[in-house]
Amino acid sequence: MTFRALAERLATGPGAIYWHMADKSDLVTGACDTLIARTVQDCVGATPEATIRVLALGMFDAMSAHPWLGAALASPAGQLPIVRILEPLGQQVCALGIPEDTRWAAVSALVSYILGVGGQNAANGQLARTRGLDRSEFLDAVATMWSQLNAREYPFTRSLAVRLRTHDDRLDFLTGIDLILRGIESTRGS
Repeated sequence: MTFRALAERLATGPGAIYWHMADKSDLVTGACDTLIARTVQDCVGATPEATIRVLALGMFDAMSAHPWLGAALASPAGQLPIVRILEPLGQQVCALGIPEDTRWAAVSALVSYILGVGGQNAANGQLARTRGLDRSEFLDAVATMWSQLNAREYPFTRSLAVRLRTHDDRLDFLTGIDLILRGIESTRGS
């Protein structure tokens, strides 16, 4: 994402873009904000838990489609793109009846997981593409490496090697969201 590439895509000059954006950081923040706004606008479920899952999966998919998004969201701390994620998650955590003194921790755990796991998944996909591998080839290469680790030092990692080849990233991601939701719900009535 550069001013030159954007100018070519928009069939204009870089000067026209600089008129609206001070620097690349502003450009990335603006692009983030646009993507996040589109992602969260239709994230509605039948329950607060369902809405959190829909929002989390929407973010996961957005980061998969735009691998730069996860890293970009980490840099403009406190700016509108991250607030667009915090607000709907916070509203749903409130709707769950979570005590006020634990809401920030609950929302923070969700945001950290969504950005961390979603961003890592996108980075893995990007790495595979830069190496000319499709997903199954990439996972096979990692699984092969894990299966060759020292059995005494890495028994758990080795045990995952076979499962890694066929796992579903989105399903695993949602399972993690469900684990966090169960933890959050356990604070109700505390």
